[in-house]
Amino acid sequence: MNVRIKYALMAVALLALMSFVTFHKFYVSVTHVNYSEKDTAFQITSRIFIDDLEAVLLERYGITSNLNTAKESKLTEEYIGKYFNTKFVIEINGKKAAYKFLGKRYENDVVMCFLELPNIKLSDTKSISVQNEILTDLFDEQQNIVHFKWKGKKKSFVLIKQNNKGMLNL
Repeated sequence: MNVRIKYALMAVALLALMSFVTFHKFYVSVTHVNYSEKDTAFQITSRIFIDDLEAVLLERYGITSNLNTAKESKLTEEYIGKYFNTKFVIEINGKKAAYKFLGKRYENDVVMCFLELPNIKLSDTKSISVQNEILTDLFDEQQNIVHFKWKGKKKSFVLIKQNNKGMLNL
């Protein structure tokens, strides 16, 4: 068999094999909302993939954030806080609650964002809801998993673009 034909057949076979392989990225964030009786506050930790957060900061605000690098923008934390304020909403007893963006930390390819909802008396709280639209404006496949923990109880929600709100009756 001619060497050229051999290489052509190998190239066609390789191309055919590669057409069956699809690369799929999984879009997910995980948020933990824990009630601290000691601090009378809901303490919130949200984990988001660095590259996804960079993409949304660029798309929404036009900043190249360079997260977790020496070139990280000094405005990054301000814009992450601003993004959370528009896309992550907590309501206590049907009223929007103001939380504080405390900061961020990196762990491998994830940015961990820390928020706190202070001065919450759990005994006065009848319901709590969370609306999590983090990254759903950029990725249709985005899933935002939210875990609640209070007084030894746990409840979790998987929120998506079409169903972005979860509610607990305490």
